[in-house]
Amino acid sequence: MLTVHAAPLVLPVGAAGIADGAVAVDGDRIVALGPYDGVTAAHPAARVRQWPGVLTPGLRQWDGVALLTRCYHPDPREADELGEQPLTGADFERLAGRMDEPRRAGSVRRGLQRMLRHGTTHVAGAFTDPAVRTAVGRAGLTVVPPVGGPAGGPDLDPFAGGRDLAAAAHGPLAVGGRADLAVFDVPDEAALCAAGARTCVATVLGGRLVHRRR
Repeated sequence: MLTVHAAPLVLPVGAAGIADGAVAVDGDRIVALGPYDGVTAAHPAARVRQWPGVLTPGLRQWDGVALLTRCYHPDPREADELGEQPLTGADFERLAGRMDEPRRAGSVRRGLQRMLRHGTTHVAGAFTDPAVRTAVGRAGLTVVPPVGGPAGGPDLDPFAGGRDLAAAAHGPLAVGGRADLAVFDVPDEAALCAAGARTCVATVLGGRLVHRRR
């Protein structure tokens, strides 16, 4: 179904922001990008989704391998014992020795879900573990080479370390390109970079709405 995603500000990356902008999506492709009135006039039969804040390209997660293979993402039922944040370093190592495959697979699935909740559509890394590679493929994330990734510890937020939108996004929005989008409940790019991807309210992956904050 043809869908128009609209927001008070669309930030395509590599081009000027569009106030009261919209992106029209047909299948997994962007078919129009511009001011809301023009996009909806060109596609009058489209379903319209109105979002708050800013609409951007989907984000690229540089720390994918570490987040999925060297972190443990607790099950909500483990929150009292382990907390809610990913376990890394020594905490992960203590747990890793007694993890069976189902528990490890559950952590990977939750890690991927948390990436989607942070607006991630692309993940950098060479996933040599077949189970992890399969899980990433099933989630629909695009795998990109890790070359050029920034240094630092793993973080679910692609804006961590002071990255701006151009550095955090997978690439610019463009007509004909894959419909990988993210929406954040902030007023502008400066606020987005300051608050980070935790403000994500929606993620569109290949035209599919895969995350929507309730």
